[in-house]
Amino acid sequence: MINHNGVFLAIDQSTSATKALLFTPEGILLDQQTINHQQIYPFAGWVEHDADEIYKNMITAVSQLLHRHPDKRNNILALSLTNQRETFVIFERNSGKPIHNAIVWQCMRGVKTCKVLAEKGLDTIVHQLTGLKIDTYFPASKIHWLLNDRPEISERLREGSVLFGTIDTYLIYRLTGGKVYATDQTNASRTLLFDVDKLNWSQELFDLFSIPRVDFPEVRSSSDWYGDTDLEGLLDRRIPIYGVMGDSQAALFAQRCFTPGSAKVTFGTGSSILLNIGNEKRLSKNGILTALGWVVNGIPTYAYEGIINFTGATIAWLRDQLNMITTSAESEEISRSVSSSEGVYLVPAFIGLAAPYWRADARAAILGMTPSTTRAHIVRAAVESIGYIVTDVLNSMSQDADISLDTIFADGGAVSNNFLMQFVSDMSRKKLSASQLPELSALGAVFNGGLGLKIHHSLDDLLQLPTGFVHYEPKLDSSVAKKQFDGWQKAVQQILYQPK
Repeated sequence: MINHNGVFLAIDQSTSATKALLFTPEGILLDQQTINHQQIYPFAGWVEHDADEIYKNMITAVSQLLHRHPDKRNNILALSLTNQRETFVIFERNSGKPIHNAIVWQCMRGVKTCKVLAEKGLDTIVHQLTGLKIDTYFPASKIHWLLNDRPEISERLREGSVLFGTIDTYLIYRLTGGKVYATDQTNASRTLLFDVDKLNWSQELFDLFSIPRVDFPEVRSSSDWYGDTDLEGLLDRRIPIYGVMGDSQAALFAQRCFTPGSAKVTFGTGSSILLNIGNEKRLSKNGILTALGWVVNGIPTYAYEGIINFTGATIAWLRDQLNMITTSAESEEISRSVSSSEGVYLVPAFIGLAAPYWRADARAAILGMTPSTTRAHIVRAAVESIGYIVTDVLNSMSQDADISLDTIFADGGAVSNNFLMQFVSDMSRKKLSASQLPELSALGAVFNGGLGLKIHHSLDDLLQLPTGFVHYEPKLDSSVAKKQFDGWQKAVQQILYQPK
C-alpha cells in the first residue's frame, strides 16, 4: 500500500464539460464536480468552444469541489490534467487569454485544405511522419485555414504576441501565469505537425501545411513537471502540475493496457479504440491510425487507433435535437422496449465518417424505415450504430495487427448502458470488460502524476492498484449477428455512394 495521506487534484477538460476530481494516489475517486460549457456552431459544420469560459469553469469546478472538502485543500500532492485532444486555441502571450474561440476537433472548416493536399499525393508522407491521416479532425488544416482567413492572427503569431496551444497547453499557460508554455507528447502527436519517431515538431510538416514555424510549445513527457499553480488564489500555496495526457491515451494508460495486444474502447462524445502494438511504430493499411500511446523513461509505446467521431453525440442528438428522449440513460430502456430495430439502421455520419472509412463528405442517414417504424426503433438503431461502427474498427485493427483480439476493455459514460455493452460484444464476437473504475481519463493523468512524483516507480507498480470490471460475452447467435452486421455495412455503402 502507498503510505501517503495526500490527494491528487485532477482536471478532465472534455468536449462537453470540465471536471475537477479528487483521487487518492491509489486511484480511488473521492469526489468530482462537473460544469458543462457552450457548444458554438457559427456555420454548418463548424464547431467552437469559448476557451475563456472553459478556463473559468475549471476554476469554478475546483472551487466548488474544495468547498466540500476543506480538509483536502492543503493536502494536494499535485494537479494532473487530461483533455480533449485536437482542439486548439490562439491566446495572448501576455495575459494568456484567447483571441479567438477554440476550434474543436469536430469542426469541418479544414476540409478544403485537406482535399488539396490529398490530391497532391501528400497523404503518404504525413502518414509516415505522424501515423495519422490528412483529415480535418486534426488541427493542422484548421490552423492553416485560420491563418489565411485572419491574416492579423498570422501576423501576431509571427511576431510572437500570440501563441498556439492545444487545450492542455492553454490551461497550463494560464494556471502558471505564463511561466510554462508546454504540451505533452500525446497531445503534440495529434496536431499533424509532430514526428512520432523523433518525438519532436517537424519542420517538414509545418512547411507542408504552410504554417510558420514560430514559438510552439515545448514538448515534455506526460509524467514531467509542468510548473506550479495556486489556481487563481484558491490555494494558500502553489502546487506542482504533474501528469498531463490526452484523454484517449490516458484512458488506455488507466486501463493498464501496457502489453502489446491489449485494447480498449472509450465511449464519449466520440469514441477512440486503441490497441497497444509495442515500442515500434507500425502503419495500418486498413484505415486505422498509428498513435503515440505514451513515453515512459524515454521509450515510446505505440498503438493502433480507430477514431469514431459520433457515438455519445448520436444519443445527445436524439435528446437535444429530436426530443426523442429526455435523458441519455433513457435510450437503454427504450431500446429494450422493442425486440429489434426492425431493419432500421442509423449511420451517424453527422460530420462525416472517420475510421475506418475516412469520408468527411459523408452525411448521416436513417435507412430501412417503413410505416410501422416507431420512435423506439429509431432510438434502438441509434444505440446499435455505436456497436456496429466499433465492430468495423475492431475488424480493421485485427487485420493490421495480425492478432486475434479476444477481450476488449471499455470505459466512459456509456459503460453503464448494459444493452449497448452486450450489443458491442454480440457484434464484435469478443469478450468485453467494462471498467467500473470511474473517470479513467483523469485517472490516467493521475497515474502519470504519481510516476512523476515517484509515488509510483514503474508500470508494474500501477498493475498492483485496484481494478474492477463487469464482463460481457457474446450471447446472440453468430448467424443472426452476421446478418445484422451485413445490413449495417450495406447501409454504410448507401451513404458513401455518391453518383456524379
